[in-house]
Amino acid sequence: MISLHNVSRWYGFVIGLNDITVEIPVGITALIGQNGSGKSTMIKLITGQLKPTTGHVEVLGQNPFANPAVFDQLGYCPEIDNFYEHMSGRQFVEHMSRLRGMTKEQAKSIATEMLQLVGMIDRCDRPIQGYSKGMRQRIKLAQAMVHDPKIILLDEPLNGLDPVGRREFINLLGWLAEKGKAIVVSSHILFELEQMTRSILLLHRGRLLAHGDLRVIRSLIDKHPHQIRIETPTPRALAAELMHLEGVVSVQVEDLDRIELQVKQPEFFYPKLGEIVRSNQFVVLGVESPDNNMEAVFRYLVEA
Repeated sequence: MISLHNVSRWYGFVIGLNDITVEIPVGITALIGQNGSGKSTMIKLITGQLKPTTGHVEVLGQNPFANPAVFDQLGYCPEIDNFYEHMSGRQFVEHMSRLRGMTKEQAKSIATEMLQLVGMIDRCDRPIQGYSKGMRQRIKLAQAMVHDPKIILLDEPLNGLDPVGRREFINLLGWLAEKGKAIVVSSHILFELEQMTRSILLLHRGRLLAHGDLRVIRSLIDKHPHQIRIETPTPRALAAELMHLEGVVSVQVEDLDRIELQVKQPEFFYPKLGEIVRSNQFVVLGVESPDNNMEAVFRYLVEA
């Protein structure tokens, strides 16, 4: 769907992106990075708002810069709002549909459909100037989908949404991905991105640090053993069995019901843990890895 080949973008003497090569497929891809990492520059390159200084960008096999054929297949939700505040949500989505070349009747029909889809049909006739941040986010997504694009790019789409709204938004993006769309979501709220996808694209200071499945990336960070926490009423007995396993770096008994381990080979450790628990009839109340998540992987890669 989207390809960047040796792409760099300079702003005078400042590097926005530095020699990026990556392909973004169908499904949801989380674009993560700190402020100034190059996320916005990449989105602007994909949407044809900027030209690369070196390298080339392809969207659906074409150069996106100033290319209406590519624009017809893109849906874009920028982080910054730019509404006609006097319009209602319905009027705005209809207006954007008309700008896509739809007839008045088509615009009314598709606007109603999209407003229903994003959960705004019961509030869409109020002026936008009175909308909350979450309501504005929903309207932005509605207008981005009126032409049924193949690619949707969302910059900080969950800002301002309440917990129920976030869940509904995430479910909607999952549904769109299942329909075969490529969705790129940029956000700094890592735990929310993790609810959407395990596919990440991590930028840091204009460079691509990692791209792919979060679990695979985490398994390759050998410098940082996996932190594993086990809750059991017999922590010392279980710890004595686990400490000799291959790949176990350290074992520490915490309180009276918890073991903290550092493990280098979790794919080997977890099956062995099951065997030891079954053969010795240990009671295990819970097993979790507090650092096997997007935030931990981001931290490890940035600090490496």
